Amino acid sequence: MMQVSKRVPFDNPDVLLGVRAMYIISNLIILGIYFYVQVQINKKKDMKTLQYVEPAPVGTGEKPRPVTTTVMEYDKQQLRQLIKTQLMGVGMMAVMHLYFKYTNPLLIQSIIPLKGALEGNLVKIHLFGKSATGDLQRPFKAGGSFMGMGQGEIKSDKASVEQAEKNWRGGVKEE
Repeated sequence: MMQVSKRVPFDNPDVLLGVRAMYIISNLIILGIYFYVQVQINKKKDMKTLQYVEPAPVGTGEKPRPVTTTVMEYDKQQLRQLIKTQLMGVGMMAVMHLYFKYTNPLLIQSIIPLKGALEGNLVKIHLFGKSATGDLQRPFKAGGSFMGMGQGEIKSDKASVEQAEKNWRGGVKEE
């Protein structure tokens, strides 16, 4: 895509307008997909209990935290994170394009986030109707993203949950 974007004549106002429109339409499609997923989550109202151990943030010295929630709340939290990530990307792209006058990333960011949204676990489950087993089993495994690096793995086995519940301070500060 980088090579293709170098060959696009962005100095032509019509081409630039078309790429801008494609970027906006791409983001509207992504938000539409996320809205549909939210409607499906609310319609299913899956109140099955989900227990897992959330890894401690890197460098804090805290212990992993046990989490007990429902599948519906877990899915909503994951969807909020996806929307937040998408909006941060739009904000960064706005700064790059409007302030720094970069145009090549518009074309690339019209395609890659849309592809990522369609390959997301929530979209696979709620839009494409795949069953939540194997790689789609909740809690989702952290992908190789920049944001998830160094956090450790989310564990959902019974022994890990019990150990974390026993060890976790529950927010009480040790003196």
